[in-house]
Amino acid sequence: MLNLLMVCTGGAIGAGARYLVNVAALHWMGPGYPWGTLTVNVVGSFLMGLAAHWIVTQSGLSVAGRLFIMTGIFGGFTTFSAYALDVVMLAERGAWWSAVGYAMVSVIGAISALLLGMALARSLSP
Repeated sequence: MLNLLMVCTGGAIGAGARYLVNVAALHWMGPGYPWGTLTVNVVGSFLMGLAAHWIVTQSGLSVAGRLFIMTGIFGGFTTFSAYALDVVMLAERGAWWSAVGYAMVSVIGAISALLLGMALARSLSP
């Protein structure tokens, strides 16, 4: 139960930070391009890389602490960072084809699923 509470608390912090970045990007750069999403994806992935290395090599954090930061905060801020970490971990294990396949299927699959969901919702709408 503690692990779930830590993930939920971290997720609230990350989601709040994502919202603030999106509001700031909209204010500073306007609505013509998804700058906020791009920013959280890139910044979140950078921070995930820093945190992943630090947590594994130096932190001594408990499982609950790791979940709070990695799954909670970064997961709430951007799941793209988790996706990027998964791709890199596969590649670092030497599973290059798996890394490339995972990257491609994730992006193409997610966009396809979104389009399918939108089409279904539209077909059910009056």
